[in-house]
Amino acid sequence: MTFVQIIDCKTDRVDEMNQLLDSWAEATRGKRTATHAMMGRDRSDSTHVLEIVEFPSYEEAMENSKLPETDRIFREMTALCDGEPTFTDLDVVRDEQLNKLVVRSFVEEVINNGDPSAADRLCTGDYREHDPSLSSYDVDLATAKAENQELFDAFAPHCVIESLVAEGDTVCMRMSYRGHHRAAYKGIEATGRDLSGTGQATFRCEGGKIAESWWNVDDLGLMRQLGVVTQE
Repeated sequence: MTFVQIIDCKTDRVDEMNQLLDSWAEATRGKRTATHAMMGRDRSDSTHVLEIVEFPSYEEAMENSKLPETDRIFREMTALCDGEPTFTDLDVVRDEQLNKLVVRSFVEEVINNGDPSAADRLCTGDYREHDPSLSSYDVDLATAKAENQELFDAFAPHCVIESLVAEGDTVCMRMSYRGHHRAAYKGIEATGRDLSGTGQATFRCEGGKIAESWWNVDDLGLMRQLGVVTQE
């Protein structure tokens, strides 16, 4: 179970505290078990600072605390604070990255259900799609919907999300797909062949919707499976 430790302190030496976290990250490189560290300052009290550190588990957090570098940095941090920092230990019972949710919905509703109109609800009005297989590498939502409809009609693709990684407003997806060539695609008449492949996509999100996407799919592999390109 993911474990989060919140360190609560009062200090007017925030810049020095920030430098201290840089020092800790460098000193524990290759040793620490922490996976994520964040520092925030209270908008209503500029001396109230919270450090939030995430670990894969409580046990690994305890291993991290035994590092001599962690002990040294903590003592230096305490010296920067007005009084002893307090700790809150949390076992994470739910961790929902909301940008991942909208990407999952896009894959399921737009691609797997073959419904481009669902993108109207899941994407921003000024959405841009970048895909070398489209008529232009930079198209708007209406163009993306129209051109992707041909893909859905031709192959009825089913996309499997192999992994999702989110950071800030960006979500990266590694995927695989399968389909069946049942209708013409880019002038290629239906072959009746089963197809499969892999790809990667990156999404930029705004306000809980997808604002931009970049797609890289194995188009050469697709053409080989359709018999358009032969293996050298």
